[in-house]
Order: sequence, then structure tokens, then C-alpha cells
Amino acid sequence: MERQRFLVGGLVTALVFGSAWASEPPRSPDGPGQMVVAGELFPIPEGLDANVSFWRDVYATWGVGQVALHDTEHMALVYEVLDLPGLVAEGMTREQKDYLDARLAALAKRLRAIVARSDDPEHLSRDDQTLLGRIIAVAGKEALREVPQRIRAQRGLRERFRRGLELSGRYDAVFRAVFREAGLPEDLAYLPHVESSFQNHARSSAGAAGMWQFTGPTARQYMRVDRTIDERLDPIVAAQAAAQYLGRAYDVLGNWPLAITSYNHGVAGMVRAKAEHGDDLGRIARRYESPIFGFASRNFYAEFLAAREVARHPGRYFEGAITFEDPIEYDRVMLERATSTAAIARAYDLEMDELAACNPAWRKAAARGNVRLAASTAVWLPAGTLRRSGLAKSNVVLAATTLVPTARAEPQ
Repeated sequence: MERQRFLVGGLVTALVFGSAWASEPPRSPDGPGQMVVAGELFPIPEGLDANVSFWRDVYATWGVGQVALHDTEHMALVYEVLDLPGLVAEGMTREQKDYLDARLAALAKRLRAIVARSDDPEHLSRDDQTLLGRIIAVAGKEALREVPQRIRAQRGLRERFRRGLELSGRYDAVFRAVFREAGLPEDLAYLPHVESSFQNHARSSAGAAGMWQFTGPTARQYMRVDRTIDERLDPIVAAQAAAQYLGRAYDVLGNWPLAITSYNHGVAGMVRAKAEHGDDLGRIARRYESPIFGFASRNFYAEFLAAREVARHPGRYFEGAITFEDPIEYDRVMLERATSTAAIARAYDLEMDELAACNPAWRKAAARGNVRLAASTAVWLPAGTLRRSGLAKSNVVLAATTLVPTARAEPQ
């Protein structure tokens, strides 16, 4: 990492995120200087290959107008892929929901009839005999009884994933630098494809927010979340928090399949799972029973592997070139003393809305200029602001940073 020094009311250090980071190889958390080999760090655990294939189809084959009806435990059992009626949008209409509910009910009824006659299959139609044989081949005869209760609907995400690829161009180089600097595998930068499709406004029903989908309690361990600032909405700060979390999870759990799963299920939960079933995530996914280790937790690592595969090789999955957005470039200052957001805008000759747009972590009052930010708060500025203003204002700034990401690496 290159370092330069500037005089800003005293000697301070400004970091330059540049080509030196891009030239360094990924490092293993097991020790300095050890090359990371992605295939060894991110294996497909035994029994999860069908899960990875399923999520690859979700991300790259099935569009938002399609819904796959599938078995929740044996992901190779995709019973049918429906085309939603009517106009397709991000949310489903009442007509589409009713249509889906009816198809789910019809499939459950059909499966109950098949199970009831499974010992006497000659009384089944030819199609039902074929489906029975497929269920037994994939799940085993002992799984038949539970099959009607294990139906789930999954909507396709092809268009959303493609848009996420485009958006990832803004952050890929910076996120990779964050993980590399932390001594972690760069490919962890693919996690936002799973969590948010690189949509920074994403929010979940569990209260998670931002591109990296931190909940409030977890976020407060790694960043600032209060009435003035919610750093979950700052993609770079949140990426640094994710690196801290994942590094600690790896130290506790010992491998990346478990550490990545903990991003959804929590480190303590994965410690319990490991204590009961060892460190093989495939075994844990099949055998671990916990009221909160549900479908999402069992599939989180498989989703990551699928997203990583599609994002690394978009040309294999999408027609036409992906138009990646330009990498972000910002200046950043650290406040020497408590300063209002309006005063910062005046100091750098910026409009408030221009300054607020660079700081998505600011809540409404801060964005309107009505809040004093505490000393040592980081503030992002439009690229070139520091150069234009003579680097920094000595009565406002403690330290200054110029973020100049390297060009996005071309997908393989």
C-alpha cells in the first residue's frame, strides 16, 4: 500500500488506494505470504452440488417472470418452472400470487396422491410413475412421506443478477482491496450478489440494511449506527466491517464454508453446529437441527458459490456484453473537531445535496445540513475536491484520503 504525507494543521497520513494493492496476491488468514487458492478455500461440500446448480439457475437461467417449484431438501427436485401471468414487475400482483398459490396447492395434492399409491404404482398415471421414480432416485424411498410438505417456490433473479453485475463495477476493485488488506480471500467481494444484488437501499424483513445486509445489533459491533449516521449504508465502511466479521468467523470456525454460512446464521450458531456434526458443511446441512437453522442458512454457502461462478464467468450465462459501471472515485476527510454537515459543504464549496449524495450513511437531518458530526467522523467528498481546494481545510480536517480504485479486473 502506497503512503503519502500531507501537512494539514500538523503532520497527518493520507492513504492512496492504488495499483500497489492490485499487484499484491491474496493472502491466507493462516499466515503471511501464503497464496490463496480459491478452489481449496471454497470447495463444494459433499451433497451440496445440487444446491449450487439450483442457485446458478436462479441467478442466470430463470427470469423474474418465472417461479420454480422445488423440494426444500433435495434441490435437484425441481417439479416445474412456472411463467407468471400478466405484467411482471419486482413485486407480484394479487393475480400472480393467487395463481402461484393454486399451483402450489395442486402440486401438493398430486404429490400426496403419488405417495399414497407409491406401494402400488401401477395405479398411477404414466407421468406420475415417472415423477415417483425421479423422487425415489433423488431423495430415496424413505423421504417420500415428507415430500408434499417440502414444496417451496423460488422466483428467478436473472435480470436482477445481471443488474447487480453492472453495479458491481463501481465497487469490485475497492471491495477486493478491502479483503486483500485484511488478509482474506478477494472473492469474498462476491457476497453482495447474494445479499443485495449490489443494491445499497436493500432492506430485509429481519431489519438488515445496505449492500452487505448487516442487522442493527451486529452492525454496532463494527461500525456506527445511530440517529445521525447508519454506516450500514456506506458500502465501503460496511465492506470493511464484513471483512472484520468474516476474519473473526474464520478464526473461530476454521474454514470458509462455515465462516460464510455464519454470515447468515451467526458464529455462535455455527459453533454449535460444528460441535455436533464436525466441520463438514454438507453434513451440517443434512443433519443439524435448530429452529433458526432453516432454508436460508442451509443454502447460504451454496448461493455464494453459485453467485461466484456466474459473476466470474458472465459470458457463459448472459447474452451480450455486461456493461460494468465505472469504478467509484471519492476523496475522504476525517474531521478534526465536531463540525456541521452544512459547514463541511461550505468549506469545500459544495452544494448540500452533492455532499449528501457522497455520504449515503447520513440520515435525513445530516443530509439537510442540520447535524454536527463528531470529531474523527469520516466524510466522503466528490473526487478531485481535495486537489481543487488545496487538499484540505486545516480547521476542519484531521486526515485526508484519496480513493482512486484500480480498473476492474476483467472476468475470466
